Amino acid sequence: MGQRIPARQINPKPTKKLPSSFEKTIITRSYQGLFRNLRLYSTALLLALFFITVWLNWDGRQAVLWDVAHGQFYIFGATFWPQDLILLSALLIICAFGLFFLTVLAGRIWCGYSCPQSVWTWIFLRIEHITEGERHQRIKLDAAPWSLVKILRRTAKHSLWLIVSAVTALTFVGYFTPIRAMSLDLLNFSVGGLSLFWLALFTAATYLNAGWLREQVCLHMCPYSRFQSVMFDDSTLLVSYDAQRGEKRGSRKKTSDAQSLDLGDCIDCTLCVQVCPTGIDIRDGLQLACISCGACVDVCNDVMTQMGYAPNLISYTSERALAGQQTQWLRPRLIGYAATLLLMFAGIYWGLENRALVALDVSKDRLMFRENNDGQIENIYLLKIINKTQHPQDYRIDMQAPKNLRLSAPKQVQLGAGEIATVAITVSQLEEASTALTPLIFTVSDTANPSIFSSSASNFTAPLAR
Repeated sequence: MGQRIPARQINPKPTKKLPSSFEKTIITRSYQGLFRNLRLYSTALLLALFFITVWLNWDGRQAVLWDVAHGQFYIFGATFWPQDLILLSALLIICAFGLFFLTVLAGRIWCGYSCPQSVWTWIFLRIEHITEGERHQRIKLDAAPWSLVKILRRTAKHSLWLIVSAVTALTFVGYFTPIRAMSLDLLNFSVGGLSLFWLALFTAATYLNAGWLREQVCLHMCPYSRFQSVMFDDSTLLVSYDAQRGEKRGSRKKTSDAQSLDLGDCIDCTLCVQVCPTGIDIRDGLQLACISCGACVDVCNDVMTQMGYAPNLISYTSERALAGQQTQWLRPRLIGYAATLLLMFAGIYWGLENRALVALDVSKDRLMFRENNDGQIENIYLLKIINKTQHPQDYRIDMQAPKNLRLSAPKQVQLGAGEIATVAITVSQLEEASTALTPLIFTVSDTANPSIFSSSASNFTAPLAR
């Protein structure tokens, strides 16, 4: 017990900093390749859906509109109300599980191809390339003193950034405020203060996130990058460097024999680092900053082709494949997520198909009961009826109650598309009952289609003795 435990000092190797932690800005190089084209196609599709959908019309109104002021969400032929919030919650849960499924299957593929932060960053990088030139030209321009040429190029770049940001903000806000009316108000300089605030806010957010923060959002602000790695397994497809094949690195002539020089296939050109939007070196292994965009895969395959080597020194592959084993496609976690997604899709489909197209809310008058001119006990109710369809409807009011209760209500209630009406009705007691409270159920049904109905329960109140 009195003996000392021997100890020795260990000097750990210094941690390699990410390029994004340096003061200088990451400047990427242009390249071509399969995954770049796939990203261009996916980006074009997403941008088309985002910028075009908001301008579509349906039955004389905006096809997709979240009308916050009136509490209605229009999506083509359907109208959703606050009562349908559970369906929206279910849709968000499905999106989350879909993201989990993709993460287990192919890592951060969402980040590289579909994330709005990545998509708009690619757009801003393209503008930067058009206005300031290729990578070496931008580096030279950054280091050069201010001149007329530099001012003009920077002005052009930031002007285009602001234009894209403003159009993005207009489109986004247009999903919550009718975009045609808001656009006319902007042209006439009569836009409301609230709309102007949101336009300015989202313009600034887009400009800062895609133009200035860029990879910092992915590294330090996005929670997905923090927990996604715990969802990986040894069969998850990740952008990986084949160290067994690539090491030892070193430059050489195309005609040189790599084996005689004791070199691997990696020629240490660093192009994989130069094209990376987060500035990492994928040869150092899996890193938090990698967004699985495949840029390093494309540029490395191009180099391998020029050198006459086999492709896929860097590729989308799994840990098992790198170890010489077979990638397992059907594995419990992936099957579990897929099965859960199918069940949730079936559930939300059933919910949409069985969604009530009319809503009924019954509230009793503050007066418990009263006596009418015929000496009968009478209760007053207010029926709030919501037409959740996009067409005018005629409704009938019915009541399920004992025979000694009589309903006095309009024979028919006409409501326009999306209209809300409050109807006052009375229920009279023809004969005295043995109880003070009598349960009853009110029903509102479509006269043309009785299968469209909604019911709500209430009580009839009467004195025990008169």
